[in-house]
Amino acid sequence: MKRRRSAARAAGALRRAIPGGTRRAVGWLSAACVLMLAGPPGHAAAAEPTGTAGLEQVLQLFAARRHGHVSFSEVQHLAMLERPLQSAGELLYDAPDHLEKRTLRPKVETLILENGVLTAHRGARTYRLSLREYPQVVPYVESIRATLAGDRAALERFFTPQFSGTLEHWGLTLVPSDATVARTVKEVRIEGERDAIHTVRITQTDGDASVLSIGSEVSP
Repeated sequence: MKRRRSAARAAGALRRAIPGGTRRAVGWLSAACVLMLAGPPGHAAAAEPTGTAGLEQVLQLFAARRHGHVSFSEVQHLAMLERPLQSAGELLYDAPDHLEKRTLRPKVETLILENGVLTAHRGARTYRLSLREYPQVVPYVESIRATLAGDRAALERFFTPQFSGTLEHWGLTLVPSDATVARTVKEVRIEGERDAIHTVRITQTDGDASVLSIGSEVSP
């Protein structure tokens, strides 16, 4: 009982620290980690496969990336607000499982997902939440791991990927096939070229949506 109360207090604190709550925070990290798979446009193979072959090649490029540090801008459209929320900062990924989103504007805030623990830093306060206490977010975390690893089979446990275009300009739509994910996420749309991702749009079932745009690579 004491452990449950402690977990509930931590979850409540994290919800207050992160607009939209823990679930939205994990969604943000999902998009952030996908962006971390791509830096500036590189040199992929000469062939331009489409469909299933194109998806396989993009996932192979993702799996080869072990580190990423880029700038980002984000626009969130929330039904409860008259105006969209805009923010900007940096995204950081270090293999195998360190995912970090550093918001610098309009307010400084850091979200970190590592070893199954979600940590939020806001001002002088720090909140931590073990995702083991919330099995409903496991599909999000697993989809992160699967995408970073280029593991199509694991990715397809939770999403139906629909790849279009060629490596010069491709689009990937992830439609939830897992019932838990489908309750909150309508689709994830990713667009890019070769091994560079430009935008990630997450559309939720309640009509809310967020668009992350990748910027330049951040120097060490």
